[in-house]
Amino acid sequence: MKIIETKLPGAVIIEPAVFGDARGFFFETWNAARFGQHGLPTKFVQSNVSSSAKGVLRGLHYQWPRPQGKLVSVLQGEVFDVAVDIRRGSPTFGQWEGVLLSAENKRQFWIPEGFAHGFAVLSEMALFSYLCTDVYVKEADAGVRWDDPQIGVEWPIEAPQLSDKDAHAPLLADIPQDRLPDLQA
Repeated sequence: MKIIETKLPGAVIIEPAVFGDARGFFFETWNAARFGQHGLPTKFVQSNVSSSAKGVLRGLHYQWPRPQGKLVSVLQGEVFDVAVDIRRGSPTFGQWEGVLLSAENKRQFWIPEGFAHGFAVLSEMALFSYLCTDVYVKEADAGVRWDDPQIGVEWPIEAPQLSDKDAHAPLLADIPQDRLPDLQA
C-alpha cells in the first residue's frame, strides 16, 4: 500500500498493492492494522454504494455536527473526486484537492472529518463505494455549492446533472459559522 499526500493535510490518496495474473487480480481495500500504521481510520460504521450516469455531479456534501470521514473508491467506471477543507481555523480552509478514481487505477481517497466531498462521473456509468466513520444523520446533512467561485474547483465537465439539493446548496461564505466544522473538532 502506497500513501500519497495531498496539499490538504490528512486527505490522502491510497494506492493498494495489486496482485494479478491471467485469471484476474486481487487487492485489499481496507486492513485495520495497515491503515492504523499510517494514521488512517481503523473503524468504519457504514458502507454505501452509489451508481451514477456520465455527467452526474454529486456534492459537495458534508455532515455537521456529526462529521463523517470517507474512504472512497470506484468499483466500475471513472470519476473526478474532490475534497474541500471547510474546517474553521484551518490554514487550508476553502482549498480543494481533486483526484481521478477509476476501476482501472484502483486508487482510494481518504477524506477526513471536516471536509466536504463530491465527484463528477466521467465514464458512461460509475459504481462508487464509500466507507464512512459515522452513520448518515439527516439533521446533520449539509452541502456547499459545487461551483462556488471562491473555492474554484476545476471540474472536468461543463454542464453537470445535479440534484435539486446540490443545485441550490449555499456558497461557503454564506454558511453560518456554527454549521461548519472546527479545526479542533
